[in-house]
Amino acid sequence: MKKILRAFTAFAAVFTLIALSGPAHAGTTETDAELAAEWQYAWDTYKFYDRTPPAPDSGRSQRTASISIVINAPAWRVFDVYSNFNNHIGRNPFLTRVVTHKDWCWGNARYINLTAIEQVPYDGTIVDLKTHAQQRLYRSKLYYEVDSWSAPGVETHQKIVFKALSKGKTEVTEHLTFEADNSLIDFTVTNGVAAHQQIQTALKQAIESGEL
Repeated sequence: MKKILRAFTAFAAVFTLIALSGPAHAGTTETDAELAAEWQYAWDTYKFYDRTPPAPDSGRSQRTASISIVINAPAWRVFDVYSNFNNHIGRNPFLTRVVTHKDWCWGNARYINLTAIEQVPYDGTIVDLKTHAQQRLYRSKLYYEVDSWSAPGVETHQKIVFKALSKGKTEVTEHLTFEADNSLIDFTVTNGVAAHQQIQTALKQAIESGEL
């Protein structure tokens, strides 16, 4: 927990230079409609749904990682709990709110456009980090995907696969791709993976205990 807090504090310092000034505050000032407009701007401008690796001379890098965990519960139950980002609140150490902008089904997938709000302590104030994302759920095939963007120019691409095991257990594997400026890529990968591992562990405990 302390390691992740230090990491996100360092990230917050970078973000602060871009987006924050003034005294401590307890939440974003934007309305849900304003956050939806920010989401659309990010989607159109940064095209974070594009998974093409950056060009060698672009100043950006892309790295991948995979992490797995076995949860003692049936795959369908694990999928439904794990894929609901509201269940990550309180288990992700900084996630405070998930704002859904649009939720619809097309073909065999469910699409959700959302913004996740994280509040990170930094130097006596609270930095609001906003991650704009699209989640695509393929429940019949037991996997979902997420593409996201957050300042300062960090993109993540995720594919989370749920594999039914014997004795009613489920293996959850997160295939993670991180993209950021060259100066931030090592930090982004190291601490992004650590954060996902912490969330995995917290969800496993909540599901197995019956809390979720």
